[in-house]
Amino acid sequence: MDETVLLGHGSGGTMMKRIIDEVFFEAYADKELLEGNDAARLPQEPGRVAFSTDSFVVTPHFFPGGDIGRLAVCGTVNDVATSGAIPKYLSCGFILEEGFPMEDLKRICQTMAEVAREAGVHIVTGDTKVVNRGHGDGVFINTSGVGFIPEGIDLSGAYCKPGDKILVTGTLGDHGITIMACREDLSFNADVATDAAPLNHLIQEVIAAAPDTRCFRDPTRGGLASTLNELADQSGVDFVVEEDAIPVKDAVRGACEMLGYDVYQVANEGKMVCVVPADQAEAALAAMKSNVYGKDAAIIGEVLVSPEGRDPRVSLKTGFGTMRIMDMLVGEQLPRIC
Repeated sequence: MDETVLLGHGSGGTMMKRIIDEVFFEAYADKELLEGNDAARLPQEPGRVAFSTDSFVVTPHFFPGGDIGRLAVCGTVNDVATSGAIPKYLSCGFILEEGFPMEDLKRICQTMAEVAREAGVHIVTGDTKVVNRGHGDGVFINTSGVGFIPEGIDLSGAYCKPGDKILVTGTLGDHGITIMACREDLSFNADVATDAAPLNHLIQEVIAAAPDTRCFRDPTRGGLASTLNELADQSGVDFVVEEDAIPVKDAVRGACEMLGYDVYQVANEGKMVCVVPADQAEAALAAMKSNVYGKDAAIIGEVLVSPEGRDPRVSLKTGFGTMRIMDMLVGEQLPRIC
């Protein structure tokens, strides 16, 4: 196998067959992918279909706790799972820059295979393109996912009601600060690593424990603040969250203070915001905490009536007892974090 990606690996000829066989097939091919057809033939399962797509351009490609491949699988699995669906199939498209190290590509593919197995999804189709040296940034990945929503499951950001409780599945800001620390060669007294994780099993466990769950939403770009504002707008309600209840690692909080970032606007790649009826909040929290990816879960606030005549609002009750508006992110705080 060549040591780096060459233009010929995207040619459609023998070199392309070699990279497919020795890199992609070697890492994660199963029977659907090995059929070698232009379209995967998949069995139809009961329920409605959930479908999502995402592209990943993070730099650096490798960072504490993961790499671009882990983000690609986790990000799409989680997007599909927020609908209450059980993710089943992924597609994967690579855009490679000429000269990208083949060992790095193999490492990324191996990570994708491991996370796909953990999530219980199959990578069933894909594509490879190679661009000239200097016309890319090593590797970009697009993944699309398909899942099936079981009968009786109906989740939406438009279903939040006054009195509902707001939960998060763990500490916030880990991923965004990890990427920034790698990019700027920052060091902290405590280890900081990406939180990228497949949360589809956690979501199903919460739904089983709290069957009237309103919605899930992953607070990626724009963080918790943007996510809560999106949900408030969808449902036409106010959200109030308590600063002291929101889990944030000391190292992440300190980094945000040093860099001038609002920790509630920093991206996450392995966390969920969840809204549930008040009488099911403790059951939902227990379900989260029983999952390896939810041990730091917390109830952080509640849904209120939005007064007539003004737009829905998200407010933060500070540790001093005062209230401040929690605004959506404006512009790009941390570019290319996923």
